[in-house]
Amino acid sequence: MVMKGCFSVGLYRQGILHDLSKYMPSEFLVGARYYQGTQSPNNAERLEKGYSSAWLHHKGRNKHHYEYWTDYSVKRGAGIVPAKMPLRYVVEMFMDRVAASKNYNKGSYTDDLPLRYYQSGSAAKYMHDDTRRLLEKLLKMLAQKGEKYTVRYIRRKIIPQIRAEERCRQEQK
Repeated sequence: MVMKGCFSVGLYRQGILHDLSKYMPSEFLVGARYYQGTQSPNNAERLEKGYSSAWLHHKGRNKHHYEYWTDYSVKRGAGIVPAKMPLRYVVEMFMDRVAASKNYNKGSYTDDLPLRYYQSGSAAKYMHDDTRRLLEKLLKMLAQKGEKYTVRYIRRKIIPQIRAEERCRQEQK
């Protein structure tokens, strides 16, 4: 589903490469052992061990997770802080959240579920403000205007910004 979502906005490479680390033994075996079908197997591993080895491996290799984008601050004493995610990964994160909501709520999915799930958690306080604002904008748009409208918005407004950022990076090389 994430591949389909990424393809729908023109992020083909990300759609193909999304979550490939899940096929590595350190993630795949945990997923097979703790699979329930209604939530991430990482939650079950976490309950048993107190942490999820699969999640620690996964988030360190997949840039569409906001947890990947943390680093030590350059300001003395500020500790670990969130870094701004590149737009392409915010879009992939959005697609991932929509797909997870569809998977875990098979027959009862509605476009407001990804927003409600996000609001029920604490992710916002661990994201860079710009990243959080864009993700929330997309989730609210999905809830209010639907998936077709939101995909069209991403294609028309965000993808051109991604392409412009990439051109600037190429010119700087």
